[in-house]
Amino acid sequence: MNGKRREHGGDGQREDINRRRTGSCLKAVSGSLSAGGETGTRSEDMDALQELLDRVKPSTEAESLWLKNIFTSISEHLSPVVCSSAPSQTGNHGDLSLFDLSMCAVQAIQQQMCVAHSLPVSYRLLSVSQLVSQQHLACVSNLSWSTNQQRAWAREAELAVPGQRALPRVNLLLIGCLREGPDGEYRLTDASGSVMCECLSLSPLWLDRPVFLPHWNYIPHNASGQEEAAGFLELIGSPVLLCPGAEQGLAAAPGRVELSGAVGVGEAGRLLRHRVKGQRLSVFGEVGSVCPLLAVAGTTFFCFTLTDESRSLPVLVQDSSRLSWIQRVCVGQSVCVTALRVCALRGWRGNNILCVTKRSELHADYTHTQEHTQEHTHSESLLSQPAEDDCEEAEHEEVELDQSAVRIKQSKVISYQGTVTEVVSEGAGLYVLDGKVGLCVAYQPAAKRKLRAGDRVELHHAHFLYRPCPDFPPSMLCTCLRSSLRVTAFSRAGGSPPDNRCPGDGALPRLLLQRNTDVSDYLWTCHLSSQLAHSLVQGVWRQQCVCLLSWRLMETLSRAGGRGRRDIYAEMLDEPHTCPVTQYSVSSAVRQYLGVSELLESLQTGCWSSAPLSSLLPPDGSNLTSAQINGFLSWSCRTLSSEPRGGDAVRQHPLLLVGVLELPSQTSEFKHSMQLRDAAGAAACVLTESSEEEEGAQRAVFNSAWIGCLVGVVQFTMVTERFLQSDFPSYQHLDQDRFITHKHCRVYLQFSLDHLHILSPSVAMETHLRHKGEEPGGDVTARKQTVEEEEETAGSKRRRRGEEEEANSGNPWPCVSMVIRVEQKEGVSWRNTGAEAEDQEAGLRLCFSVKAAVIGPVVSWRRDPKNEPMTEKESEQKQERKVVLVFSGVCTRWFPVLQPGCFYRLIAANTQDPSVLIGCGVSERSGVDLHAESTLQVRRGWRFHTLTRPLLLPTCRQAVPPTVLSVSEVLDCSSELVCFQGVVSERISVNNRTAHSGHTHSGVRLTLCDQAGRSLQVYLDLSHTPYPPGLLPGNTLLLSGFQRRLSRTGSVYCTYLPVSSITVVSLGDTSSAQPPPPAPIMHLGEWALSSKQRCAVGQVKGHVVCFLFLQLQWSCSLCGSVYTQGCSSSQCHSTSSVFQSKAKLVIDDGTGEAHVWFSAALVRALLGLADAQWEGLQRALRVRGHIRVFPRGQSQVCDGDADDFLLHFLLCLCSSDVMIRPLSLTCRKHTNQRPEDTGTSSQTQDVEEDELFQSLAGIHHSCYSGSSENIDLFLCFTYLFVQIKD
Repeated sequence: MNGKRREHGGDGQREDINRRRTGSCLKAVSGSLSAGGETGTRSEDMDALQELLDRVKPSTEAESLWLKNIFTSISEHLSPVVCSSAPSQTGNHGDLSLFDLSMCAVQAIQQQMCVAHSLPVSYRLLSVSQLVSQQHLACVSNLSWSTNQQRAWAREAELAVPGQRALPRVNLLLIGCLREGPDGEYRLTDASGSVMCECLSLSPLWLDRPVFLPHWNYIPHNASGQEEAAGFLELIGSPVLLCPGAEQGLAAAPGRVELSGAVGVGEAGRLLRHRVKGQRLSVFGEVGSVCPLLAVAGTTFFCFTLTDESRSLPVLVQDSSRLSWIQRVCVGQSVCVTALRVCALRGWRGNNILCVTKRSELHADYTHTQEHTQEHTHSESLLSQPAEDDCEEAEHEEVELDQSAVRIKQSKVISYQGTVTEVVSEGAGLYVLDGKVGLCVAYQPAAKRKLRAGDRVELHHAHFLYRPCPDFPPSMLCTCLRSSLRVTAFSRAGGSPPDNRCPGDGALPRLLLQRNTDVSDYLWTCHLSSQLAHSLVQGVWRQQCVCLLSWRLMETLSRAGGRGRRDIYAEMLDEPHTCPVTQYSVSSAVRQYLGVSELLESLQTGCWSSAPLSSLLPPDGSNLTSAQINGFLSWSCRTLSSEPRGGDAVRQHPLLLVGVLELPSQTSEFKHSMQLRDAAGAAACVLTESSEEEEGAQRAVFNSAWIGCLVGVVQFTMVTERFLQSDFPSYQHLDQDRFITHKHCRVYLQFSLDHLHILSPSVAMETHLRHKGEEPGGDVTARKQTVEEEEETAGSKRRRRGEEEEANSGNPWPCVSMVIRVEQKEGVSWRNTGAEAEDQEAGLRLCFSVKAAVIGPVVSWRRDPKNEPMTEKESEQKQERKVVLVFSGVCTRWFPVLQPGCFYRLIAANTQDPSVLIGCGVSERSGVDLHAESTLQVRRGWRFHTLTRPLLLPTCRQAVPPTVLSVSEVLDCSSELVCFQGVVSERISVNNRTAHSGHTHSGVRLTLCDQAGRSLQVYLDLSHTPYPPGLLPGNTLLLSGFQRRLSRTGSVYCTYLPVSSITVVSLGDTSSAQPPPPAPIMHLGEWALSSKQRCAVGQVKGHVVCFLFLQLQWSCSLCGSVYTQGCSSSQCHSTSSVFQSKAKLVIDDGTGEAHVWFSAALVRALLGLADAQWEGLQRALRVRGHIRVFPRGQSQVCDGDADDFLLHFLLCLCSSDVMIRPLSLTCRKHTNQRPEDTGTSSQTQDVEEDELFQSLAGIHHSCYSGSSENIDLFLCFTYLFVQIKD
């Protein structure tokens, strides 16, 4: 009894507690319900809340408060919507009370919970407006999950999409009404607002009814790149209806009686041909295709087709109340559509089409009762991945090749289902499925809900393309207006930050719609746009500008215009099907974009690993001494073309560079050339452009309008100059890095301005092109202003408006200018100068000077005239005056564009004082004629603008270019200072023993030749000047201010002076070694009588008279002494040796005789020995070390005994009739000194001896005495001594 009393007392206590909690809840809620409303309404709401609490019976105060919040939220946000909604087709819910709604909601929530007999007090019911405004991160909510189930779900989500994190779980509840929105979308609505909903499968029972969402994802705007203003919901679980008895209302749905008269597709096709006014049809069939939703001229519609075994019929859905069918119609589904009318679709060749009316209804999963047809599950035809035979078939389905190596392929229509594993570019509509299949949806209108990584999708009537673009996966799927893309499972991943590589507003798809380009070109443009978004200067270029730049560059390179306007109706409805992706092009010449820094890094990385050191030596490198090996390795050059040629390029495809042309920066090591810059780096560029004076000729770049232009470089040469300091003792030690003391490389580019495409011109370039008669047309960046160069865009209207504004605002940017003509330019060098400013110290500074003629007076301007046409006021001065412009420090950056013979406008900004442009003259004394020009120090802020011929006045005569000599003229003239140009045929590093350790590679010897074949050697001392790029074999150089000198043997050579200037005027094909022009054919008698250096190198044709001398020797690779078992020198302990050979013979050509010296491998060919015989001769000589043979020598003794078999063999060989044969060779003439007296050492004591005995010349040696065998050889040391024949 006591226990029962206690139990009864406990129950009473709980009831008392519940009553107190209920009372407190009622007091709390009384102030929040219908504040300011009528007393009766407030009382009814309080009664409804009390009834709800009595029915649910909360066990804790937390549950009571939770119920109160549920009731309050429903009364404020759901009840007004439900009570004001119209009755649906399946029943009336407008009479639902607040208590009924609240009770249904609580019961629905309790049924979905994983724990019974409790309320989810940790979950909070949100209104739609609260969800949109408060939830800024993507999330998932599932009321039925336990903690373990949620963790397992998260693990599965992260495993399905590697690199992505699962959506975070939130404890939120959503209740509202599902209603149709614009364009067929569904929205969850309450009194506070609405949000878009995406459903995997939609039931008509859910529309216009209050529902509870048990399982959903919310993706806010800008999460994973989505750009919807309020985000959207993804309904994973089916909504729970809050209207009791709603399921029974569907049985009485109207339109059911019409199904008895439904006809099949075949019968409907016959009725379609005979249009009857007012006729309505009910047609059943299988859905064959579902086209995307289109909006044309303010009308939104979509089409789908009904098919049977033999025929298909198109159905047009245009009624706004039926646009939501697009989410209910699926390919492969059996449906019946009622109340269809026959109409003519304008724009589709007048063909009749079935059109949905307002009375039409869609019945899914329909099975005809009279004629049962087996439903085919379309999922069997879905491919998890393209089969291999499909790839092969697509590979071989191609049209005949055209001349540009572009193959036209036919795509294949397939169905596919897979998972989105990567969002390549949401704005461009590019994705990756299953990690290996690309997807392009750009040919369809952009969907409001973008695909996310992890979405499971199903594609029908998609086009399979194989290798349309090398920058994307080989297998690509592309959708057109007949394709359908349906999400079958929403992603569980939270996504990644928005992708900025392509703007989400769809700039590229809009351009695709306007131009209708090939899918291959579109894919390449998308990849280029993503690359340029990172490589161009951020903040200057907007994403839309980058897309427009990429598109313009694609159109320029492909040279293929659009294919006309798309016929959307034919694309959706025609049979056989044709669309823009039915055919696609595949080209092996598609260009691969590289950033400047990426290109430089790849070149520097592969600088030394691209080839072993032994490959940098001549073919007979194993027989070179240590000094010769280290000399050959001290400088080498590697050139690669942007066009792939037999494996000499960096990539398999042609390369493309995009950047802004600029003057060299202060940090650049190349002060002689301009540079190409992007956001990540800058590369020095040796530039040339077409000459206006001579057709087909080139000249150095001179037009300053190129500064600030954004250009695309499509053809260029990548140059890597390698510098190596080493002490290798022999050829066998080349694989040991310990003998390398220092190495570095210099990387730069070479190209002509003719191979550029202007993407965004500078203001000066626009002016230049406009007066030249060409359309600038390259500025697609909304008239973007280039850094530091441009203040306003071109155009007469803007200029006039700018002048008026400046006149009214007091002219904030005045300037003065004068027009000059450059006559002479010195080279850049380090010189001792005074301080240019108070904060600078005197010392070594980069300097150069320019001698110019001033055309007119100094003119004041209210605004910067840049390179506008020359005015008459600028040429009023009758007599030209001379001025020397001195450039130092940062002003030396103008060196690349200042060329002799060109006109420039020198502008001094922010001043109107003409005296700043008047140079300082030398004080003149009485009775003394002054011949010195005035000097003008160029300041930091001054600018030079090139005035080309169209920008000059007609009275301004074009400057006569300075006299430029050829190599032949330099050889024959007597001037001390010369200006000449020639083609570099050879370059050799010359170590300067007087230089410091930091300038061990400052000595360079160039061999220049002209078209006549005559050559001249030029010695450069680069220890006091920045390194000049472009001194490569094949390039044409202009050398100004060089000293012409004579050696002690009478040879002419030129040397570099502090005022000398080097300019690259023409680029050769440095990727392949082009032979220099052939030397002139010389007669020995005439050559010997020549008193001046008419020709130092010539071709000689004659026959061998006799052998005079032969020497074979094993020499020490270090000191050059005879090597037997060891070095014969007591001071040398080298263990390596090389085999050397030397021979002299007499040649007669009928006009004279000559003594010709041969060395190295040429001796083997001269003796006619095979490789095995030559190697045996070397082994036989290994013990004795050396041997000398004089076959015809007088008073000279051969080395060896009378019984020496080796000596007898060589005597017989040299005296045989085989040696007496015709020869054709190219050799250098030396007179007045015998080579055996001086030797052939590669280390000499002065420049003249170095010029004599370190020369490398080419020889063509052919044997044609009764034999057809021809041998091409390379002669290292050749000396020709001429004797006159009587």
